[in-house]
Amino acid sequence: MTMAPETEADLIPVSALEHFSYCPRQYALIHREQTFDDNVYTMRGRLDHERVEEAGPTTEGGMRVERSLPIWSARLGLIGKADVVEFHGDGPYPVEYKHGRLEPDRHADLQLCAQAMCLEEMTGLPVPRGAVYHVSSRQRREVVCTPVLRQRVADAVAAIRRLNTQAQLPPPVADARCPPCSLVQTCFPYVVADKGRVRNLQRRLYQVESAT
Repeated sequence: MTMAPETEADLIPVSALEHFSYCPRQYALIHREQTFDDNVYTMRGRLDHERVEEAGPTTEGGMRVERSLPIWSARLGLIGKADVVEFHGDGPYPVEYKHGRLEPDRHADLQLCAQAMCLEEMTGLPVPRGAVYHVSSRQRREVVCTPVLRQRVADAVAAIRRLNTQAQLPPPVADARCPPCSLVQTCFPYVVADKGRVRNLQRRLYQVESAT
């Protein structure tokens, strides 16, 4: 069971779920340490989101479409914005924009499902599915909000709350996720992960030279 936050400061951004799923250290650097660096991937992604926001709300074929819609969940303690929400006849349908081509992305799926769960709480209507729109390929990939995926959202929220009580940053993953990450020059994943090298650098840094 997920406990709701006691104060507004305890609310977790919906976008944090994707960061945490990708790498807990990335989440901590961005959302706790307020550290963020741009690279070509983040700049492209930001431009994609800005284009969505500029379009504003519309009506397409009799269907209301809201953009940058504020969303929240008191039960989960989440807050954020949905890129696009289409209001179909049977309820809302969230669409998350991601730069890149059509391919599975479990981190984006987690974020989308969290949006669906927020919209369910806000509207009282079921939101069984949504879609991730991959900008480069201009294709949608539908995501079904299964019980397993919903549980992953609840587990991630609980894990983030536990992490937020810890003073120390999570260790780096130091794997294939690191090179495309915009924080690689701040995180130093391969140096930090090599504990022997770190200890050696610390000894050399603080070594007092013997008096001659």
